Amino acid sequence: MEPTPPLIVMGVSGSGKSTIGAALAAALRVEFIDGDDLHPTANKEKMAAGIPLTDEDRAPWLEIIAERIGAERAEDRSIVVACSALRRRYRDQLVSHAPETVFVHLAGDRALIADRQANRQHEYMPPSLLDSQFATLEPLQEDERAVLVDPALTPEEIVRRVTESIGRPAGTSR
Repeated sequence: MEPTPPLIVMGVSGSGKSTIGAALAAALRVEFIDGDDLHPTANKEKMAAGIPLTDEDRAPWLEIIAERIGAERAEDRSIVVACSALRRRYRDQLVSHAPETVFVHLAGDRALIADRQANRQHEYMPPSLLDSQFATLEPLQEDERAVLVDPALTPEEIVRRVTESIGRPAGTSR
């Protein structure tokens, strides 16, 4: 059996990327990385100030993530990464080191996500940036490997649907 493909759990801020990414990684017995942890300090400071990142701000961060995914694949390991991956060009950069990567898009209702954001505390991503996140989000294209899931489902249901979609029952990494 082929190894589990790398998974990038994507969506706007507040969609549940970190929660679902950690749950998927645990179910598949692979490493989880929250892409937010890889942001340069300057990016975190901009977002904390309510300033949306530019493509130029994101490029080095996306390359760090892409290289990490590629390094894991070079060692025949899989990985789950939480990363917004809002634009097609960002997703193209993310899969540059591992074209078999699958995007798990937590595509939800703006009201649900706004409610979640209002009830959480994030280190540097204020709710005021939600509109810019939705404005930046570009739909997945037919040629992108992806699983679309509703973040209103329970984490357990999301994990079940994703693992079934990629042909990997929970508890198996190969």
